[in-house]
Amino acid sequence: MAGKDYYNILGVARNATEREIKQAYRKLARQLHPDVNPGDKAAEEKFKQVNEAYEVLSDKEKRRKYDKYGEQWPYADQFEQAQRQNFGQGGQRVYFNEEDMGSLFDDLLRGFGSRPGGRPQPRKGRDVEFPLEVSLEEAYSGTTRTLNMADGKRLEVKIPAGVKDGSRVRISGKGAEGYGGVKGDLYLVTSIKPHPRFHRHGDDLYVDVSVPLTVAVLGGEVHVSTLKGRLSLKIPPETQNGRTFRLKGQGMPHLGNSSRGDLLARVKVVLPTNLSDEERELFQRLGRLRSGKGG
Repeated sequence: MAGKDYYNILGVARNATEREIKQAYRKLARQLHPDVNPGDKAAEEKFKQVNEAYEVLSDKEKRRKYDKYGEQWPYADQFEQAQRQNFGQGGQRVYFNEEDMGSLFDDLLRGFGSRPGGRPQPRKGRDVEFPLEVSLEEAYSGTTRTLNMADGKRLEVKIPAGVKDGSRVRISGKGAEGYGGVKGDLYLVTSIKPHPRFHRHGDDLYVDVSVPLTVAVLGGEVHVSTLKGRLSLKIPPETQNGRTFRLKGQGMPHLGNSSRGDLLARVKVVLPTNLSDEERELFQRLGRLRSGKGG
């Protein structure tokens, strides 16, 4: 009944939290993925085992059944139903020892609860998660990737615009093999690479905009970088350092629809350097004038 030790495969304790199980899975999946270990059959087999273990332990009900029945957990419902139906005289329940349980599971595998004729019903294979890192530009526009699957085949997948950290992109029928040819699904779990210029919060983007001191004081126009090019931004006179302008609809696309977040451009006033004598004199004069006004 013991079979595979899913906890040992993931390297976690039997009382591990959901978060600890997910962290262990993601770490191992990155280490063992076929793209990282091309041609390594041992790593490929371990990768399959890690996915199998996570598929069970990440689901509360499957984990409960696994903790009770071990590798035979898929037949827990039939077994528990059989237990409920087996009462002795006077309603006294008949309990099974380990040998009885093994025998019962053999019966289940031979067709208990199956279709007429003794053939087991087709059973869908397990779903598989695949961690995938994409750039902010790819998340903005959408992209395609070619994956090297555990069975050696290559699969081209489409990543829709608007994905974020933790988005799950479902690829139907590309998971593990099931009984009777029914495959599970593949879920691409995305993470977004940090960007050197843009900061993302939800579907809004934040960016710093360099504004010369003269433009901040007198007003004018500056260029703002977006993920699809540059835009002109009008700066009102006497704009303070740190002021933020909201550019509607210039942020990230919302996953699954055509609307977009906003771009928030924060003013970063740039002080002049390498002043000429004339420029320095003008600033000194400005300083005297401001001093005379008391500020």
